[in-house]
Amino acid sequence: MQQLSDSDVAAGRLGQLPAAIAAAFDAALAGDGIDDRQALHLLEIERDHLPALFAVAGHIRDLHKGKQVTYSPKAFFPVTNLCLDRCSYCTFRHDPGSPSAWTMLPEDVRDVARRAARLGCSEALMCLGDKPERGYRSYRKTLAVLGHDSTVSYVAQCCEIALDEGMLPHTNAGLLSRDEMARLRPLNVSLGLMLESTSTRLRERGGAHFNAPDKDPALRIAMMREAGELAIPFTTGILLGIGETLRDRVESLRAIAELHRAGGHIQEIIVQNFRAKPSTKMAARAEPESYETATAVAVARLMMPRMNLQVPPNLNPYDLRLFLAAGINDWGGISPLTLDFVNPEAPWPQIQSLAATCAAEGFELRPRLPVYPEFSGSDFIDPALRARIETLRASQGAPHVDTLA
Repeated sequence: MQQLSDSDVAAGRLGQLPAAIAAAFDAALAGDGIDDRQALHLLEIERDHLPALFAVAGHIRDLHKGKQVTYSPKAFFPVTNLCLDRCSYCTFRHDPGSPSAWTMLPEDVRDVARRAARLGCSEALMCLGDKPERGYRSYRKTLAVLGHDSTVSYVAQCCEIALDEGMLPHTNAGLLSRDEMARLRPLNVSLGLMLESTSTRLRERGGAHFNAPDKDPALRIAMMREAGELAIPFTTGILLGIGETLRDRVESLRAIAELHRAGGHIQEIIVQNFRAKPSTKMAARAEPESYETATAVAVARLMMPRMNLQVPPNLNPYDLRLFLAAGINDWGGISPLTLDFVNPEAPWPQIQSLAATCAAEGFELRPRLPVYPEFSGSDFIDPALRARIETLRASQGAPHVDTLA
């Protein structure tokens, strides 16, 4: 496929394009995010026009993000893999009594945090199933033995342990109430929840979220709106290939854009591709092609020019150059210590190799904290965490940013 450079874009050398595509590019290059009609049209374009789309998206990324691509050195803390939801593609969740079920003990959390900090990790990703205490009496007994009456209470203790060991927690605990997020805010530099999709069809019988009540898009959007009201930096994203349409993808990205417009708190959007896993109900479903995912990235960049965009590198080890071309500026969390427990079959890339790939494409790979610089010196961060952020930022050699970009 022919490659087009930033200079080609700046000089207008994009070739003969259909009028609708050219109009969308003109709108994007003028500094305005494209509208939903234009976004849908670009998701549907022919493969021959993808080099032009990627060139425009890359040019816009360079204008707003420069030539640095970031990642977050992290440790993955799977606090518990018990979960109320039963998504048709998930291998993370297990029921009590399963040989693969676990709940980390405080001493486990401290051991991982201590070892991760020694390896230079700053992010403590607290990841767990949705509200298992609502579904399992045995788990409620476990919480009681640990001295807690809710999962969020226990997660707060895990965050305190990580902070004690010099790490910065980022929690993704599924649906949280406003009060639960307020409780976690002084202990987390950011929170996360994947929107995945705004499609309500996925909740119908046979859909990917039929047995996942907490995947109701209205509930997830409501939580993210409240996170904005609480001034919590927030990571979210869309999941491609689980039964949604191209229009659903546009609507999902627009919903995130509107949340950010209202709250100013969306620090990052993950564009994640579905991977079929044995033993799941969706094991035989076709996975999105690489160019399909890259097209979604490029369209997201044109819709939200200043947004931080990420594609997980461990799910796409052979397509890293493609996603750089399509407009990402971040690779997300990468761990030198722990697995990706949600995708344990997909190993993290080696940082040296990833840096070499970035360099070959003209980018510098840099570490970042689990809160982006444009949020770290602002009212989005609890005062008790600001000194910790500055200490870790200085150790990474990252520039200090006082205000939102």
